[in-house]
Amino acid sequence: MSLRGKAAIAGIGEFRPSRYTEGATTLGMLAEVGMQAVADAGLEMKDIDGLVTESFAESPMFAPATMVEYLGIDAKFAEVVDHGGATGAAMVLRAAMAISSGLCDRVLCVTAARRERRSNSGERSSASTGWAGRRTDRTPYSEFEVPYGAIGANYGYAMIAQRYMYEYGVKPEQLAEIAVAQRYNACHNPEAIFFGQPITVEDVLNSPVVVDPLHMLEIVMPVAGAAALVVTGARTARKLKHDPVYVLGAGEHTTHRSITYAPSLTHSPITAAADAAFKMAGVRRKDIDIASIYDCYTITVLVSLEDAGFAKKGRGGKFVEEHNLRFDGDFPLNPHGGQLSFGQAGLAGGMSHVTEAARQLMGRAKGRQVKKPDFAFVNGNGGIMSEQVSLILGRDR
Repeated sequence: MSLRGKAAIAGIGEFRPSRYTEGATTLGMLAEVGMQAVADAGLEMKDIDGLVTESFAESPMFAPATMVEYLGIDAKFAEVVDHGGATGAAMVLRAAMAISSGLCDRVLCVTAARRERRSNSGERSSASTGWAGRRTDRTPYSEFEVPYGAIGANYGYAMIAQRYMYEYGVKPEQLAEIAVAQRYNACHNPEAIFFGQPITVEDVLNSPVVVDPLHMLEIVMPVAGAAALVVTGARTARKLKHDPVYVLGAGEHTTHRSITYAPSLTHSPITAAADAAFKMAGVRRKDIDIASIYDCYTITVLVSLEDAGFAKKGRGGKFVEEHNLRFDGDFPLNPHGGQLSFGQAGLAGGMSHVTEAARQLMGRAKGRQVKKPDFAFVNGNGGIMSEQVSLILGRDR
């Protein structure tokens, strides 16, 4: 089944990232950002007939039903998506699939993450990230890896970086340039958490090593925030406030959860997802005007550029040297600053790559607007290079 041109992004809602959200609830943030997106599309909540949400602490069960009830939506399609950082792209894919199948026509996709200051005991509420409330993890990862210190994403991506450096010899300066370019973009985006704070390659390489070989400035900044989109049928989108951004192609591929079971440390599931998206869209890599790629670490971007087909395997570092990744360069990458410099608001951090691509194609990016873009490639990454969702978005069907 091809989704090409059958659905379009018609409205955007997004919170400015912040360090903390005292007193906020994830449910309230999801509702507010959802209302923003619906209003931005020129619709009212009574017009929405589909909902895609994430799990959230206030409703560890029945999350879609809770949101439907809270917002007063009469939903013909409702779903919860749990794809980690790929959730935002996966939400758009599922909304487009539901619209294409005729289940609904106007779908609201919502993500949010709140953050509380640590208490005197050093603990933070389990609800503070916006993910589902605390549950007992009985997976093999929890039983056989966590007891030995294999905790969190830093160690997994450090393993990927170490193996990549061993196999292909990428220079630390090449990885650092990715962070520098995205900070440049963030300095042109007043909404970014690091707006007005430029950095250099030397700054990156002189920042503390968190997990060898990853420096602090190569790792995302966790923040609070929220992001939402309204996805509608193509015919409906053409009648609304903004020029529609069409979903032209999509692909998805998941291979593992734990880095221990990854088929490869240097080749990711992005290849299959991106190939499917480009094939469906009928668009070539050289036609892409904006790359909006999940960037929890600089090594994530490098591997993604290769596995998505923009650079040959092992040539990502050279690609970075030969291209200008700034929004006003020849290969605009994450014009909003990416999660490295815009901020990573939980699952909304991944959604920010979709909102930015849509905003750019609509011509609404103000001081960081890429000149006359027609096509954008978006990739969401969940887990440790585990869950991959690729989208091709375009101004024309």
